[in-house]
Amino acid sequence: MGTPSTTTAQPPLFELGQLCYTPGAQGVMKRYQVNPFQLLSLHVTGDWGDLCAEDAESNNNALKEGSRIFSAYVLPPPLSEGQSLAPAKVWIITEADQSVTTILLPEEY
Repeated sequence: MGTPSTTTAQPPLFELGQLCYTPGAQGVMKRYQVNPFQLLSLHVTGDWGDLCAEDAESNNNALKEGSRIFSAYVLPPPLSEGQSLAPAKVWIITEADQSVTTILLPEEY
């Protein structure tokens, strides 16, 4: 047998500050069986999710300039739901001063 694979955790690129999420995002993540800390881990390590190249570049510049950082993730429906749910999108926004990071639905912006 081989040795267990080890993964090196990516270091955070910025501070998240206070963590918040909206009731809508909380409901979607619960229904889609998504742990918010998994999404936050992607966000803070520079995996911006489902963004166009221009928005991803804006985030990369924000790391240098100290402006707002934005990620978008498409959540697949849980297997237990079959075809009854469509994929859902959640956004994560870290404010420019890195005091607050919020998970929300696009329609809650």
